[in-house]
Amino acid sequence: MNTQEGSLCAQHCLNNLLQGEYFSPVELSSIAQQLDEEERARMAEGGTATEEYKIFLQQPSGNMDDSGFFSIQVISSALGVWGLELTLFNSPEYQRLRIDAVNERAFICNYKEHWFTVRKLGNQWFNLNSLLMGPELISDTYLALFLAQLQQEGYSIFVLRGDLPECEADELLKIMRVVQQERPKLIGEEGTQRTQTESSPR
Repeated sequence: MNTQEGSLCAQHCLNNLLQGEYFSPVELSSIAQQLDEEERARMAEGGTATEEYKIFLQQPSGNMDDSGFFSIQVISSALGVWGLELTLFNSPEYQRLRIDAVNERAFICNYKEHWFTVRKLGNQWFNLNSLLMGPELISDTYLALFLAQLQQEGYSIFVLRGDLPECEADELLKIMRVVQQERPKLIGEEGTQRTQTESSPR
């Protein structure tokens, strides 16, 4: 699993979803620039001398920034290369389908500038959040509650549509099950706990 480096969580989110090093920051930046150019061209249709167009040109990109953040449009375009689409989980269109979350294949979750993947590998669900030290096992019975909790915290959740590329982890977990004794720690949490333990009086 890709763990967090800087703010490139969109890249880690995509690569954890696809289970491979499929996207680099350079490739995602290229997609973002292409989207920016398409938006600029659409704005120019109204006239390049208009006040709206001049204001638009002065604004920073809405598809990426210097911290390594990429927008949902970039992620959606990147997944489109694989024939994959995203649908908003709590949209009326999706809710009308009445699909049980456990019957899906994957979800992409976003809050502010953080992205992460929740994916089924084999017959089990995993939280592949790059801020964790490793994958977190999510039981079928807990999945709906986990997603509802994320929504309460302000996350936008997108359901993946389409066939994911084959991966070794998926094949392996079809013939064996993971048993997890404890939830993986957040990156940096272990070091903080160790420091507190070392500094506490004996």
